[in-house]
Amino acid sequence: MKSRWTFGHRVRLLENGEQYFPAVFDAIRAARSEVIIETFILFEDKVGNELHEVLLAAAQRGVSVDLLVDGFGSADLTPSFIGSLTAAGARVRTFDPGWRLFGQRFNIWRRMHRKVVVVDQKHAFVGGINFSADHLGDFGAMAKQDYAVAVEGDIVHEIRRFTAAAIEQRRTGHGASPSSAPEGAPATTPSATAPSALFVTRDNRRHHNDIERHYRRAIRRAKKRVLIANAYFFPGYRLLRQMSRAAKRGVDVQLILQGEPDMPIVRTAAMLLYGHLQRDGVKVHEYCRRPLHGKVAVIDDDWATVGSSNLDPLSVALNLEANLILRDATFASELSKNLERLIADECKLAVTPPKPKWDWWHRLRSYMLFQFLLRFPQWARRLPEHSPQLVVLTEEPDSETRDATPARSAAHGVTESTPHASPGEPAEDAARIHAT
Repeated sequence: MKSRWTFGHRVRLLENGEQYFPAVFDAIRAARSEVIIETFILFEDKVGNELHEVLLAAAQRGVSVDLLVDGFGSADLTPSFIGSLTAAGARVRTFDPGWRLFGQRFNIWRRMHRKVVVVDQKHAFVGGINFSADHLGDFGAMAKQDYAVAVEGDIVHEIRRFTAAAIEQRRTGHGASPSSAPEGAPATTPSATAPSALFVTRDNRRHHNDIERHYRRAIRRAKKRVLIANAYFFPGYRLLRQMSRAAKRGVDVQLILQGEPDMPIVRTAAMLLYGHLQRDGVKVHEYCRRPLHGKVAVIDDDWATVGSSNLDPLSVALNLEANLILRDATFASELSKNLERLIADECKLAVTPPKPKWDWWHRLRSYMLFQFLLRFPQWARRLPEHSPQLVVLTEEPDSETRDATPARSAAHGVTESTPHASPGEPAEDAARIHAT
């Protein structure tokens, strides 16, 4: 898909599941023609069950319902959960499921990590929030801090075109028509006086670094400030260099990273960068109230992004991601105030831990980890390629179909694949993104 700027949008910041889930569920309840959802994680908890309820009701009243989940992130959906949806006419697909060994999943690479919802070609939601109860405050100490945006206007047609292209390709045999605008270029020059939006995706064929490239460009042009909140932070060298250069020329560069991570290695890796960034004038804050899961940024007074893409090796080099970029002073101000509140009330200024004076093994290990993570995006592209499978789940599988599927999460489906799909994309994603 070739990205293009659109104008005339209406956008609303959604913080955490308390704001996101009601907005999405209300939109689905009001749907009259179509609901399309792509999500990395869907659990059968109180959030997943409510999503199931509203999708089932929509399908039963004749709304076209398409649900795509990831085969790693949503590996445990039960036959009854899936079967009731498909019996009502919904289409449920899983992206690249894999075998289990002793109950463990090993299909960790090249995941479908997007979180996108489109309803009736009028409403779209883009962000980092999965359909799981750990995005709600009452989940407890491990509840996640995260963001999404609800958007209406012309940009919804771009988002819908992207998500629906696979469906149309399967139904008609033809992929979506490409955008007429040059890739990454606005139809007219965006500005703070003409709020504009750009839907940017990352894949493993033609759009390896589109999201990161927009980050680098915005930081390179920053005049006053760069404020980034990102859960899993270990970007490539070029993005780190732009942050350091911006701080050195007087831009106020601030990062909000995990102080109470859901995975300890996340903070360990990020801390390897603290000294380098702080020496160049970058302020690093650790969010300590609960695990940070957001992937957002504000640059100067009118540039902002919200999406699924972390700034880590998996998102930068392997996963399928989607971000919304906005040139809108009002939205940028709202997101900025939200992040500034986190810094003031729920963060601590990061301190680089002193290096052990005689711990040569610690220093060697840290150096090797740093070099590995820094170069991982380039190495990842050389990992063995495979043709990801898109499994269309059905209501009542026969024994032959059940034996043919690659994972328990796909045990009630039919496997589709395209021999020339690029690694990390569904067969239909490959067709819709670059007409393979």
